[in-house]
Amino acid sequence: MAPDKVTVETLPELLKNDTKVKLAGVDADGVLRGKLISKNKFLSVAKSGFGFCSVIFGWDMHDQTYFEELKVSNKENGYHDIIAIPDLSTFRRIPWEDDVPFFLVSFFDPDTEEPICACPRGLLQTQLDKLRKQGFDAMAGAEFEFYQFKTPPTTAGESNPSAAAFLRDNPPHALPALTEGMFGYSLTRPIHNKDYYYDIFDSCAKFQCDIEGWHTESGPGVFEAALEFGQISGMADRAALFKYAVKSIGTKYGITPCFMAKPRHGLPGNSGHAHVSVVDKDKKNLLCRETKDENAPWSDIAYLSDLGRHFLAGLIEGLPYIMPMLAPTINSYKRLVENFWAPVTVSWGLEHRAASIRLISPPTCKPGATRFEVRVPGADTNSHYVMAAILALGWRGVEKKLEIKLPPLGKGQDVGGGADQGARLAKNLKDATDLFMAKDSIAREVFGDEFVDHFGGTRRHEIRLWDEAVTDWELKRYIETV
Repeated sequence: MAPDKVTVETLPELLKNDTKVKLAGVDADGVLRGKLISKNKFLSVAKSGFGFCSVIFGWDMHDQTYFEELKVSNKENGYHDIIAIPDLSTFRRIPWEDDVPFFLVSFFDPDTEEPICACPRGLLQTQLDKLRKQGFDAMAGAEFEFYQFKTPPTTAGESNPSAAAFLRDNPPHALPALTEGMFGYSLTRPIHNKDYYYDIFDSCAKFQCDIEGWHTESGPGVFEAALEFGQISGMADRAALFKYAVKSIGTKYGITPCFMAKPRHGLPGNSGHAHVSVVDKDKKNLLCRETKDENAPWSDIAYLSDLGRHFLAGLIEGLPYIMPMLAPTINSYKRLVENFWAPVTVSWGLEHRAASIRLISPPTCKPGATRFEVRVPGADTNSHYVMAAILALGWRGVEKKLEIKLPPLGKGQDVGGGADQGARLAKNLKDATDLFMAKDSIAREVFGDEFVDHFGGTRRHEIRLWDEAVTDWELKRYIETV
């Protein structure tokens, strides 16, 4: 267990029995990028930070530099160093790596000393600071569904291959699922791989990214984890660390966890729902109304405070403009299709799981549990960007005192359909990115041009790679018949 507060002064005692420290920051795709350094080196840079190659914001998740030269890191600036400053409050030990000490870092511009525009931790902190100036804070929760695949047994002396390595030489459907069939909330399926199942739960607790709920979801080899609710910036950190933990532990068992939004055709996708609430300095929930509003325009918001209504209005108005932050990959949009329990329109409703924004409030929960569940994100998202987007849009609604103009989704409405919903969300990454980067985009208003141009440029890179790809579907369909 980590001490209550870590300072530069307490570090020598804290690390007295260690010789090394692992550090990592989060890139634009939500991937942890880091290194192992000596304890002496760490102690010398713990306060002032150290140089870290900016190329982690100049290349994609497979280390290919972006086609478009982006401002943060490019050939012209020589992929120069940026400053990585350890966040001492993130101290924990990695239980599956002999308890090596670990810290997250944030990235800063060496000239301005301001957060790098694309730094996920910095972007979220900037949005959170807007609330804190008013004496408020935000709480959040994250849920992840993910498929798991078994890598076939290896011959003696060989290490387990990754799923990606196996798929290089085999058709995609050949990778076997951890378990077969559809069996959500099963008590027996986890027993098939109980050492792995319990190792994840226990190791995440030791790694301070505690799991609140852990069960099978409907789909072959699909698990779902709900992480413990907490302060929003810490929640985003723990979401990133959860993926790291699961992938690392999976390696020991020859299992590849898959956080793609839609790994299998014809089956439900992997969601990454985010829960957010606003609280005061005493942690009192500010989204809840003390007494029922008998004159509310819709019964769904009878217990939602004025601040909560403005926050919801901000989410509704801004949702189409920040879609690349909630659905960042080509594959994301294969999940966001009609009739697969995924939201496809701008919509909201009290306890409505078909809506893109599910309001959870009295009378269905205690006042202190009032929150918004944004159901658009998939498991493939960068949680820091997701939380930053929700805060930015919601707080814009509060500052502008926006009113809810869209009625709630009807209770009997089929998933993904209905005339009284808002606009259809983008159907692909290109349309989403075009709206995100538009001159008058709400994304530009809340995040600024530097971030939008950078992250939008990274998404255009993904789009170009997809446009140039020759897929398995194309070969199967056209190889003989055209």
